[in-house]
Amino acid sequence: MSALVNVAEQPAPDAPQDALQYLTFMLGGEMFAIGILAIKEIIEYGNLTEVPMMPDYIRGVINLRGSVVPVVDLSSRFGRKSTQITRRTCIVIIEVAGEQEKQVVGVVVDAVNEVLEIPQEEIEAPPAFGARIRTDFIRGMGKVNGRFVIILNVGNVLSLDDLALLEQTHAHVTSAADVEAAQ
Repeated sequence: MSALVNVAEQPAPDAPQDALQYLTFMLGGEMFAIGILAIKEIIEYGNLTEVPMMPDYIRGVINLRGSVVPVVDLSSRFGRKSTQITRRTCIVIIEVAGEQEKQVVGVVVDAVNEVLEIPQEEIEAPPAFGARIRTDFIRGMGKVNGRFVIILNVGNVLSLDDLALLEQTHAHVTSAADVEAAQ
């Protein structure tokens, strides 16, 4: 598994302070963005080890230079169909701040586009309704070349507490269904 892009050297010292840099990527035909400072690297999709009894949105884990990194299928996390794997499918490695320490998580995306600077005045508040994902997952809506880019709030999308709670709920529901089926 080789690194395609290392984006740790961002932002440039001469970048305007009112413009923030975002990595844009495609997911289910829509363009999303994540703040570049949360991104560690982008790698080719592959070498995943599936872990039994995990929720559908956890694709598995990868070995990233000796560390076990969980890989989340963002499409499934948003309540959509699982990402269809193609030759452009990538895993974006993201560092998420937890309560006690930072956690590294991989997210599966259809394709990575580019790093864009989006001026603060071109970012609007998340919509109160109408988005096809939970509004707390959206940090804002960036306007780029006449199109909206959904800027994700990675702290909420990849909240380890939220993922753990969903996992417990999934386990509880599965256990209850097993008990019911046994009766």
